[in-house]
Amino acid sequence: MVLTGRRLYYTINFVAGLAIFFFGYDQGMMGGVNTAPDYVRVMKLGYSTYEGPSEGYVATITEPTRQGGIVSIYYFGTLLGCLMGGVLGDRLGRIKTMIIGSLWVLIGAALQCSAQNIAWMCCARVINGIGTGYLNAIVPVWSAEVASHTSRGAFIASEFTLNIFGVVVAYWLEFGLGFVGDGSSQVRWKFPIAFQIVPVLAFMACIPFMPESPRWLVKMGRLEEARQILARLRSEDGSVESPQGQREYEDIVANVSLEKEHSKRNSYIAMFFGLHDDGLHVARRVQLSVWLQIVQEWVGIAAITVYAPTIFAEAGYSARKAQWLSGLNDVTYMISTLLAVVTIDRLGRRIGLWWGAVGQGISLILAGAFARLLKDHPEKSAEYGGAAAFFVFLYTFVFGATWLTIPWVYPTETFPLEVRAKGNAFGVVGWSIGNGWLTLLNPIMFNAIGENTLHIFGAVNFLSIPLVWAFYPETANRTLEEMDYLFMCKSPFTWDQEENFRRMKAEAERNRASGRMPLPDSEQHSHDATPTPPSEMLDSDVKEKM
Repeated sequence: MVLTGRRLYYTINFVAGLAIFFFGYDQGMMGGVNTAPDYVRVMKLGYSTYEGPSEGYVATITEPTRQGGIVSIYYFGTLLGCLMGGVLGDRLGRIKTMIIGSLWVLIGAALQCSAQNIAWMCCARVINGIGTGYLNAIVPVWSAEVASHTSRGAFIASEFTLNIFGVVVAYWLEFGLGFVGDGSSQVRWKFPIAFQIVPVLAFMACIPFMPESPRWLVKMGRLEEARQILARLRSEDGSVESPQGQREYEDIVANVSLEKEHSKRNSYIAMFFGLHDDGLHVARRVQLSVWLQIVQEWVGIAAITVYAPTIFAEAGYSARKAQWLSGLNDVTYMISTLLAVVTIDRLGRRIGLWWGAVGQGISLILAGAFARLLKDHPEKSAEYGGAAAFFVFLYTFVFGATWLTIPWVYPTETFPLEVRAKGNAFGVVGWSIGNGWLTLLNPIMFNAIGENTLHIFGAVNFLSIPLVWAFYPETANRTLEEMDYLFMCKSPFTWDQEENFRRMKAEAERNRASGRMPLPDSEQHSHDATPTPPSEMLDSDVKEKM
């Protein structure tokens, strides 16, 4: 049976979600692995002591730099993988590139399971990171290119519900394995690493049956195949006469015909420095994508992840109860992503980032303040500890509803088709830099200034508000082909870009009404008028304003 319409749409969403689930699981997995006594012994990170039947063996880390290095080197792998995946994604297609990335993950997972020393483990982590970088660069792009423009954000945001479900599964799986025997067995760390193979194998089994991105197919000249896939996606009966599918197809063809005139700009170097882009300002889009992902890490999620167990412990909770609270915080995190599914397209990307920054900033500052009071007044640990724990939960909820998903959606929307995979790869580069940087920096900051670290990240949230207001234009409910209308503006400021969008969109509608939209050669006989590309619209309508 050939799937069409909603059934195909939801099937693609689920299959992409398997890869995103793996991504979340892989991130959450190392938290429990790092505290497994046998892992600590094998990697020579510290020692373990027996704390009685209720607690079992508990690891004490004496080499935190070595431990942090094993974790952070993974992000070096994701950086390499996203750049490799971006190139192959634009050359080989989205489907083949995702299969290649999955193979890297399988090799890396197998090597991690069998690691006997720190050098082995670091090499395995890099290989695993390369595979994750492939998938992070391509899966969101594939999702964005098959989704409709009115639900593109919700489509990707729903996948991130599975992402945080992966974090939840990793946490509770490792929590349960802590009760196996006295907690010192190899199973406690080797089984969680091996388990990541399960969703990846499921993803690899499904992906060959999924449709290729119709936008990539048009770019490669496979027009009829692209038309058929769009028809299946945009109509319940798969009819190629569907008005929505036909209009979208024509827009894609018009966009590709323009972009082929500028093929010299499709290397990473040309994109980063804006070479040969003829007014499309690809370099500006690169900077917006990279910095949005870096700021995502600096708004405090890594700090909360590190410091939340300390807050729970200082509040007077036992070690097991503190672990329970950390696990419940992850569940809250997962539930909050459902709010993102509902709001990301209705409210837009900018409003989501704004209200998220306000909520996160307030939560971090108050969590830090109550953590300080908790230290100064241990006799009131129940009151101050409970308040600090509440704001940790509130921060996690707000982040999951806003800043978790939007920085991943934004780079999939803003780049021209011919470099979209490479463009999203730049976003993953920013994420890798932000994560790797703070993985090493957070322990140093907490050791030096303690809970005041939360105040620094709280301030970053408020500083992000004018940044988003001035430089990040709205992308919600706009087609991928319309994004050039925003970024072809010479000014980097959003108010000028919105004005440019209105002018160029109106010109495009006039051209459509007069039959001047470019079509493939086989259809030119019914559209003899010469098309007006967006670059000429910019010259005629906007250049004097710029």
